[in-house]
Parts: sequence; C-alpha cells; structure tokens
Amino acid sequence: VLFQAILAFCWIYVRKYQSQRESEVVSTITAIFSLAIALITSALLPVDIFLVSYMKNQNGTFKDWANANVSRQIEDTVLYGYYTLYSVILFCVFFWIPFVYFYYEEKDDDDTSKCTQIKTAFKYTLGFAVICALLLLVGSFPFIQIFIFKTTKKNYFLFCSAFVPLNVPNNKNSTEWEKVKFLFEELGSSHGLAALSFSISSLTLIGMLAAITYTAYGMSALPLNLIKGTRSAAYERLENTEDIEEVEQHIQTIKAKSKDGRPLPARDKRALKQFEERLRTLRKRERHLEFIENSWWTKFCGALRPLKIIWGIFFILVALLFVISLFLSNLDKALHSAGIDSGFIIFGANLSNPLNMLLPILQTVFPLDYILITIIIMYFIFTSMAGIRNIGIWFFWVRLYKIRRGRTRPQALLFLCMILLLIVLHTSYMIYSLAPQYVMYGSQNYLIESNITYGDHRNNSTLPVPKRCDADAPEDQCTVTRTYLFLHKFWFFSAAYYFGNWAFLGVFLIGLIVSCCKGKKSVIEGVDEDDSDISDDEPSVYSV
Repeated sequence: VLFQAILAFCWIYVRKYQSQRESEVVSTITAIFSLAIALITSALLPVDIFLVSYMKNQNGTFKDWANANVSRQIEDTVLYGYYTLYSVILFCVFFWIPFVYFYYEEKDDDDTSKCTQIKTAFKYTLGFAVICALLLLVGSFPFIQIFIFKTTKKNYFLFCSAFVPLNVPNNKNSTEWEKVKFLFEELGSSHGLAALSFSISSLTLIGMLAAITYTAYGMSALPLNLIKGTRSAAYERLENTEDIEEVEQHIQTIKAKSKDGRPLPARDKRALKQFEERLRTLRKRERHLEFIENSWWTKFCGALRPLKIIWGIFFILVALLFVISLFLSNLDKALHSAGIDSGFIIFGANLSNPLNMLLPILQTVFPLDYILITIIIMYFIFTSMAGIRNIGIWFFWVRLYKIRRGRTRPQALLFLCMILLLIVLHTSYMIYSLAPQYVMYGSQNYLIESNITYGDHRNNSTLPVPKRCDADAPEDQCTVTRTYLFLHKFWFFSAAYYFGNWAFLGVFLIGLIVSCCKGKKSVIEGVDEDDSDISDDEPSVYSV
C-alpha cells in the first residue's frame, strides 16, 4: 500500500510541474522512479527501528523467539534491503539520470542524429561513473592497503586506516598472499558496508548542502507566503494599465522627434527599443491578469483564503518545533558529546527535545511513529520545493532553470528530482539529529545491576533494573539499527553533518527575516516574463 501511495504521489508531483509542450516519456519515468526510490528508502527507517524494538520486552529482556540466529536474520534482511535500495540510488545518481539529462541536452540540437545523442550522453555519463567508482574505492580502503603493507611510513598507514579501521595481523612473518587473503576476508565480513556507506554518505553530504540552500529557506518562505497571500489581480491589472499608458507616452514622445524626417539619434533608438520591449511585456502581463481575474479557480482560491492562513500558521509552528528540537540536539552534542573525532556521538540524553521524547513514545504503538516520520519527510519535500521555486536552480551566479508549474523543461525536471532525491537522503540524518536515541535503538531497554537498600537495617540487594538503550549500552544487550550503521560508519561525515545543522539553523533565521520583510507575491509571479516554457535566462549547462 505504501509503495503504491509513493508511486502515485511521485507521478502526480512530476506531472504537475513538467512542461506540457516538451513532455518526454523517458525523462518523466526517470524523475518518478528516482524520487520514488528515495522515498521508499526513507520509509524503511521506521521499519528498521520497529524490528529492533520488537525483539525486546519493556523490562529489558529479549523475547523468547528473539535468539541470536533470529536476531541476525532480521538484521541481515534489513541490511540487504538497504544494500538494494542504496545501490539503485547510486545507479540513478551516477548513471541513469546523467545519461537521460545529456541525451536531451543533445536532442535540443536538431542537426544531431539519435546515434550521436546516445554516444555523447554515454561519454559524459562515463565521467559520473568514474566518480562513483572512486567513491566506492575510497570507501573500501582495504584494497588500497594491500600496497600500504609494503611501506614503512607509519603516518601514511594511519591516515588510510582512519577511513576504515582494520584488525591488521601482528605476524611480521606473514606472506604477501596471507595479507591479501586477510584483506579480502575483512572486506567480505563487512558485506561491502564501508564502500556503500562512504558513497551514500558523500551523496548525503551534497543533500545537506541542498537542504541548507533550499529546505531551510523554504521552511520560512512557504508558511509566510500562505499567510500573506498574493496581491489582488484587479489591483495589479490597474497598475499594469497605468504602466502601459506611461510607456506608450514615452514611445510617442520619441517618435515625435522624427516626424520632420530627421533620423533618430542612436541613444533615442536604444531607448525606443527598450520601451517597445517593455510594452510587449506589459501587454503579456495584461493578458495573464485578465485571464486570472476572470478565472473561476481564482474565486475558489479566494474562498479558501482562511484555510490557507490556518495552514500557514500550522507550518510555521511545525518549523519552529523542528528548529527548537534541532537546536537543543546540537547544543547537547556541543556540551556532552565525545568530541569531533567520534562524530559528536552522545552517550545518553542530557538535553531532551520535543521530538526526541515524542517519537519513542509513538514507536511503541506501530504505526504512529511511521505516520509522524511520513509527515516529517513530506514536510521537508514541500518546503524544499517551495525553496527551489523561489530561488531556482543556479550554477554559482548563473540561473540554469526555473521551476514552474506545468512549464518545467525535461532537463530542469531531472535536476529537480536529483535535488529532491539528495534532500530525502539527508532527511534520515536530520531525523537522527532530532531524535538520536530513537534512530539508534528505538524503544529498547537493557538491564543494569542496581543496589537497593531495604528498611532501616540497610540490607543491600543487587537487582537488575531496565534502562533505556543509548550509545553507552553493551553491544550484546542493545541492537543498533542498520540505518545508524550507514549514517555513522565514518566519523568525519558525522562531524560535517553537525556543523551543517548549525548552518541550517542560520539560513532558516536569515530566510525568516527576508520572508517577513518581503511584500506580497504577484498573482502571476513566475509567468509574467514570457509565455514560453523556455526562458531567455535559462542557458544550457554547456554554456556555463
């Protein structure tokens, strides 16, 4: 049911924004599939947490059926699920999406044949494939350490071991074949977790940058735009009519200078051309405003104005809840974590935040936490989309594409789904930042020995007492989720996420100030510059 709901949502979402004139089947399927895979991967998070929690009773003891073999089977099943989904994500990011994108870039040139388009797309996609291979190679550093065994530079060896620590054999008389055999066994014992985790963490790091850019701003822009609403179409049309009359007067004044047959100076010719272009733009606006003013949809939206204000207030309250929870979680890491070289891991909960308290409680009644995580992920998608629509897709200071409803090019649609895919990947760590104990252990408890004194005789007795699992818990008493293993395989990624959270909070505050200072949006914002799907300021990536 969830899988079908995700596919339906992705289909509606992509169809809503894709261009009606330049609709392409392959790009549409690619966008829908890539976004759906990211959402399905996020949907596996609460299942992972539910399974590790369901193996234990609330008193801290394992259930009768949850022996070591069953526990290992469950963990391996979830782990293989992550392997499959993350491998498909790598395929989409480094192969499928780049190939389709460059194929349609070449298709814009009418002179190229289909065979040439495919060859050129393969050529550019090969660069992405090389990047993917390098990420997998760096993640699986045991292969590289085959050659490091031959060197005596200890500092170089330690640098490489910082990525994936190995239990290097101490036997100095071991042969080269024994060392190679050991390395392959070591890599096989981890099931390639390090290589895949490094690649996915690298993509998640890019997703963090996208979330800082788009999601943080969208969390403030979306609710405030709903509360403020748009300007009146009738009032904008009146202003536009006055502008048309003013521009027409300027044109008539310039043309009056050449009534006696004298040629216009170069300066007046340039001014006349600018005024004529301005007049064409204003008349296009006039057509849009007239259509919107007489549209039944505008009247229907006007009737829903109170509901939009309520939604805006709700979204801003949710945003403040996230920001407060994220701030308290980051503050807890700054004050009580084990330091930067551990990825700011926390032993126990010192500063509680609302979501960290709420999610473990909801997790005991499945699927309440599933519903809340779904709401969080969808909220991140909607706010990210609002940020992308307001900001656009840029390459440094050059705007590449605009994202407009029903007018988005196939290449821009692929860019959009790529950004959303990376942001959805980052939501897993964002949820961990909001509720660390929940993502690591769910609602698991473990038993600790506690001294209890009875009566006045002070008879001490040692009894096992249940305690909530945290990072300081024994490994044989608490089962860590597979999600956490992927998120924290490398400490330097965790450290980067920690500093990224502070940047996220800063961009949110800046966006909140900017959104409060900005006035109401135009009722035709996004469609007032041209009537085509392709804007003049949307250059190809090749031109950049």
